[in-house]
Amino acid sequence: MEKYIEATPESGKSFYLKYQGKGKIVLLNFLRFKKVADYTNLESIAPKKQISGGEAYELYMMHTLPCLKKYGGRVLYKGNANSFLIGPLEETWDLVLLVEHESVEKFIAFAQDEECLKTAKHRKAALEDSRLLPTSL
Repeated sequence: MEKYIEATPESGKSFYLKYQGKGKIVLLNFLRFKKVADYTNLESIAPKKQISGGEAYELYMMHTLPCLKKYGGRVLYKGNANSFLIGPLEETWDLVLLVEHESVEKFIAFAQDEECLKTAKHRKAALEDSRLLPTSL
C-alpha cells in the first residue's frame, strides 16, 4: 500500500492555485504513527533515547505551534482516532487534526519558513502514513 507523507510538487501547485486569494482554509489531517520513530539521517534532532512515533509527533507540534501562530494559523481540533464509522474498516488513523490558516499564501510562508523546517523533521520521523485534505467555506 502506498504511503503519503509529503505533498508532491504537482499537488502543491494545484492546492495553491485552487485556494489563492480565497481567504481562510482549514486542513484536515489524518495521521498514522510509526511504532518507533525513525531518526535515520536525522541524528542532529534525534532524542537521546528511542521514542514512539506519537512522541516524535508531539515534539514536532511543540516546536511548530509558535511558528504556526507566527503566520496566523491555529489548531482548531486535535483528537485521537481509530477506524471509520463509515468507511473502510481496515483503514485506521492515530490522530486527527484540524488546522486553520488565514490564507493559502500564509500557509505556504509557514511551510517554507527555515526555522519551521528545522523541526519538521520530527514529523518525518514520526509518521507511517498521512492524509491532508484542504477545505474552505
